[in-house]
Amino acid sequence: MPNSHLLSMRGISKAFPGVQALDGVDFELNAGEVMALVGENGAGKSTLIKTLAGAHTADSGEIFINGRLAEITNPRQAQALGVAVIYQELELAEQLSVAENIFVGREFHTRIGLIDFSEMYRQAQALLDELRIDVDPRAEVRRLSIAHKQMVEIARALSTDANILVMDEPTSSLPTTSVHLENEVEVLLRLIERLRQRGKAVVYISHRMDEIFRISDRITVLRDGRLIGVKKAAETNPDQIVSMMVGRDLEDLYGHRGEIKIGEPVLELRNLNGVSLQVRSGEILGLSGLIG
Repeated sequence: MPNSHLLSMRGISKAFPGVQALDGVDFELNAGEVMALVGENGAGKSTLIKTLAGAHTADSGEIFINGRLAEITNPRQAQALGVAVIYQELELAEQLSVAENIFVGREFHTRIGLIDFSEMYRQAQALLDELRIDVDPRAEVRRLSIAHKQMVEIARALSTDANILVMDEPTSSLPTTSVHLENEVEVLLRLIERLRQRGKAVVYISHRMDEIFRISDRITVLRDGRLIGVKKAAETNPDQIVSMMVGRDLEDLYGHRGEIKIGEPVLELRNLNGVSLQVRSGEILGLSGLIG
């Protein structure tokens, strides 16, 4: 029986109609460790995390927390065992205050049964101060930046005494055109570093290699629902991790680009809802942006 890891998932398998999402996957996590979980879309990352969080039930396999066999069939059981997941789509009530979001469903009450807002604000402020999060607990969440909303989610998770924190693409929703992007990412990474110093275990899901190698101790790679390998971040490099993710060398992935003759425009948009672009024959035009 595993007893040296905070979390040990053994032989986890999960199938959906026509799809083997996970096939005997092992996953281990230590206290005070940041573990990056990487893989292409469809590799099984989300299914593995949802199994840990109780959103899915594994078809086979075992989960050990603190060396003890854990039964996780619903999110409430996962929370009771100290597991918290911050999904890519934040689950905050925008019209409520920071404090109300942190303690939603666990509000403080006065002797006559009314919500004790003073105590809620006091407890929220103490938690935010402990995490060094510069946010007013009375502020409405809708007025916060995306990075600060992420931090409110983290504070809420830690208010439940979570020791295992899963962060799913935490920086993907930050606006790529913002001049504050680097600062917001930096604030999040520094907060994760403080969580590590407090002995919390963090699973960090991301496609951004610079962040992965900046913050992670180890990297777990999944491909097609199987565990490909686990590497120490200090002993590998982005090219090796990407090769493990896709199953071939980067040279095979991108190939050699020869001379390409770019021709005349074959499609042109002029001020369509403020957007103008041109596509020429022989070229590939990339479009990028946030959802919506």
